Amino acid sequence: MTDATVVEAVFFDLDGTLADTAPDLGGALNRVRNEEGLPHVPLHQLRPVVSQGVRGLLRVGFGLNPDDPGYALLQERVLSHYERAICDETVLFPGIEALLERLEMRGLPWGIITNKRARYTEPLVHALQLKTRAVAVISGDTAGIPKPAPDPMLYACRAAGVAPENCWYVGDDLRDVQAAHAANMRAIAAVWGYLGDGAPPEQWQADALAHNPDDIARLIGLS
Repeated sequence: MTDATVVEAVFFDLDGTLADTAPDLGGALNRVRNEEGLPHVPLHQLRPVVSQGVRGLLRVGFGLNPDDPGYALLQERVLSHYERAICDETVLFPGIEALLERLEMRGLPWGIITNKRARYTEPLVHALQLKTRAVAVISGDTAGIPKPAPDPMLYACRAAGVAPENCWYVGDDLRDVQAAHAANMRAIAAVWGYLGDGAPPEQWQADALAHNPDDIARLIGLS
């Protein structure tokens, strides 16, 4: 990597990093459970797996994995409900809007790199009023292969006209750190996020941990 003081852009994961999408994603799962005559799963049980998308939700909500019979049909039902209520309760995490404004005031580009498919990313980012502000919005199907592969990260850097080694990536899942490092970007683990159900973020080998967006501002030299 080049001089760590050089920052050309900051990229963020979406679910669990910029936005708290768990209420709407969890709501979609629970509407399907309701259709099946099953009780709701409490949101606190779903929140840790939201970064894994419907795969994580169906594992917790129905005990199913992608290769199991019936998985594909339930997946489409959950996604159909989610698409109809994609930003009913989703909000930016506390401090995120202020951080984005500080980046913009400094003239420092920021963007979004998510494994969420564009079909859901685009309307959500539009509803959150982020689309025109981001230098790039890269979805899970934009680059052909999602994180933890480096392809989406490199795609975003090309779109923004920046060098990966001069960029930070902020995410709340191990694969975010893996993808960033594979692309030669510096990685910040967003400890306020969903974090998955595997190893804790202290073991992800991120370049830094951020407990709140103010920590990010300090890490990249905005403070």
